[in-house]
Amino acid sequence: MNILKKTNQKLSLLGSVSLGTGVMIGAGIFVLMGQIAELVGDLFPIAFIAGAIVVGFSSYSYVKFSNAYPSSGGVAKFLTKAFGPGTAAGSFSLLMYISMVVAESLVAGTFGAYTLRLFPPEYSGYASILGVILIGVAYIINISGNKIIEVTATFTAIIKVAGISLLAISGLIISGLPTITGNYVASNSQALPEGFGFVAALALSILAFKGFTTITNQGGDIKNPHKNVGRSIIISIAVCTIIYVVLALSVAGGLSIEEIIVAKDYALAAAAKPLFGVWGSILTILLAIVATVSGVIASVYSASRMLGMLGGMKQVPDMNKMKKLKNPSLIFTVSLAILLTILFDLTRIASIGAIFYLIMDIAIHWGLFRHLKKEVKFNPIIPIIAIVMDIVILSAFIYLKYVNDPFVLVVAGIGIALVFLFQFLFMKSHTDKDGNMKMGMEMDEEEMMKM
Repeated sequence: MNILKKTNQKLSLLGSVSLGTGVMIGAGIFVLMGQIAELVGDLFPIAFIAGAIVVGFSSYSYVKFSNAYPSSGGVAKFLTKAFGPGTAAGSFSLLMYISMVVAESLVAGTFGAYTLRLFPPEYSGYASILGVILIGVAYIINISGNKIIEVTATFTAIIKVAGISLLAISGLIISGLPTITGNYVASNSQALPEGFGFVAALALSILAFKGFTTITNQGGDIKNPHKNVGRSIIISIAVCTIIYVVLALSVAGGLSIEEIIVAKDYALAAAAKPLFGVWGSILTILLAIVATVSGVIASVYSASRMLGMLGGMKQVPDMNKMKKLKNPSLIFTVSLAILLTILFDLTRIASIGAIFYLIMDIAIHWGLFRHLKKEVKFNPIIPIIAIVMDIVILSAFIYLKYVNDPFVLVVAGIGIALVFLFQFLFMKSHTDKDGNMKMGMEMDEEEMMKM
């Protein structure tokens, strides 16, 4: 049975927070920490603090949108409210959807990288295969309905939040606060101005928090959505900020920057070994497995929900009309995630996801500021600050990739161009001779979820 039809199963505030933190912690803690350290050295704990500040400003727009328009379409519904039905809203919505699928792939790859630490080195090439298997398991759980998803997310969230907190606090007690010098210069940014690498690294730091946006997709499934969606966003960001910073300090105290960079795909497990011994490293790996499993489950759930809503809104072809397939939006989502997991390594997956997300994020803030002043009550200064921050960080990150990995920009550029071209052609397919687009905007939430 399609999970879109289970309207009688409402997520609680705890379940919503569990899904949000599940996506964030699954990727941010276990793989992005090493990638950020590679760019900024021992400043990486501060990079998480700076990222949280940026996300704090960014989340303001999503909270305001969620309070005004709670919907299972989440970001897609927000963009359509801001820009109206058409190519712009559809394109930015698809960028958000793709960034969510990229997050699935990133977390699945992280699962593979950590799981293989339990096996001999000769098996190191099987990380992507394990990631594909995890995505398949996430598909099975997602077709079981909202209740199974909530129970799974809540159970695993409790385990990993408690486990990671214990790991972080114990690590700090044993190693003490690290000495932060800020003298490290990344080899791939030596020719860049001082501090440039830190600004660029914030793109990855922000990506570690982007899971909060998946909470906006739960509007049709959460109890008391006008209040609880916004509350869930704020709580999830606060919880993850504390966990990220404390754990980053613990890792910095346990390993040198060179050691963190060498083990960047499994930095947490590497940091646990000198602090807690072999068994500490094994327990950390098991914790990473639990965290990444829940992260993929939560991300698959939210991304497929968004794609289904886009079909109902006629922003993309409506896959729910494919009666021969059971939940085609879910099938397409996991298929795309599997493809990305096979094709790209973790560093490139994270980079592509960061670029797509920041572009969409700018569109959200601009849409609220420029088009919804009369419909939504908000402080216009905050979205402007968020836009400026996003543009500065995105520009620095793009230039950094241009210098050391232009292939990422080629892939991202082609992807963006194809998204806008697809949207333009698809919108023309249901535009009448007077230029009016026949959209699904007149349908209410309950009708869309029956599709």
